[in-house]
Amino acid sequence: MRIKPKSPREALQPEQAPAPPQRSRHVRNPFVILINMVITLTVFGLAAVGAALYIGKHKFEEAGPLSKETTVVISSGAGLSGITSRLTAEGIIDDSVLDEWVFNLGIRFYKNATKLQAGEYAFAPGVSMQEIMNDLVEGKAVTHSVTIPEGWTTAQIVARVREHPILTGEITEIPEEGALLPETYTFARGTPRQEVLNQMKAAQVKLLTEIWERRVDGLPINSPEELVILASIVEKETALADERSRVAGVFVNRLNKKMRLQSDPTILYGLYGGEAWLKDRSAIKQSELKKENKYNTYQIDGLPPGPIGNPGRAAMEAVANPSRTQDLYFVADGTGGHVFAETYEQHQDNVRKWRKIEKDRRQAEESKLEPVNSN
Repeated sequence: MRIKPKSPREALQPEQAPAPPQRSRHVRNPFVILINMVITLTVFGLAAVGAALYIGKHKFEEAGPLSKETTVVISSGAGLSGITSRLTAEGIIDDSVLDEWVFNLGIRFYKNATKLQAGEYAFAPGVSMQEIMNDLVEGKAVTHSVTIPEGWTTAQIVARVREHPILTGEITEIPEEGALLPETYTFARGTPRQEVLNQMKAAQVKLLTEIWERRVDGLPINSPEELVILASIVEKETALADERSRVAGVFVNRLNKKMRLQSDPTILYGLYGGEAWLKDRSAIKQSELKKENKYNTYQIDGLPPGPIGNPGRAAMEAVANPSRTQDLYFVADGTGGHVFAETYEQHQDNVRKWRKIEKDRRQAEESKLEPVNSN
């Protein structure tokens, strides 16, 4: 085949490009086009979801808008939507639709929508949505407390519980004298008053069981109930921790010798019951001492029929393990404590000293009240 030579002009002219190849019949298939479109949309959708999750997670964990510590009460049965509304109203979560959506979705993502607990919560400035969720799930509610002094009567304890503004409900069952353990008890807002009293009662039962098992041999008491009775008397006789065992030892020695306890507080309780110490009583009158009284340990042998208050741990421990002395008497020493004696003669001498202290104090008080002449 002969090749026809091209002139220089013809050689410089561009050759015509070949026609594009014809598309495959498979590519032109509508089903294939649909599949490609679905794949493309899926990729873009996954990318969008991933971006949304990343942004949502970041917002869920970042510091919130709260500028100062705020306390919020979450009521029982509020539900996730109700809780969200309460938090946005207090400014703990921003009230934008996006933030509410992120909070709700975040809690549902962690499967905690049904685990949020009611209560009173204190949120710190800048608290994040995740920290809010954790507090509500773990029930880290604000706790309040009530402190019951040792030796208080049940009437005094019930009055304090009834007056507490954070507790709710009526007291339906008044515990017996000596059935409650004086301590500090914590609780959340809205706790029923009866529940707190029941907690005090359960704590007393548990502690008394432990102390009774650790008691020393040879005590003149036959039951845990008698231990509480004697401990309630010890509690009223001294407020000094280092004296309780010695005071308990005096009463144990007297019971072993069949001597009457002769404890002044038992007189007051027998006459006035749980109201005996609601008023200041510096001294017992002769009329009160002589009045017939089944609790008066100047009149009866052994222990009174019941406790005269609710003793604390230390007083019960003192009765279970009293000091081993020969002391049979004690009287105030003028410094807030007592002086002890083994014999009646020693005791009488101590009583005379105490009466002189009282006389000197009265005279000093009277001298302060005398008018001063200004001639």
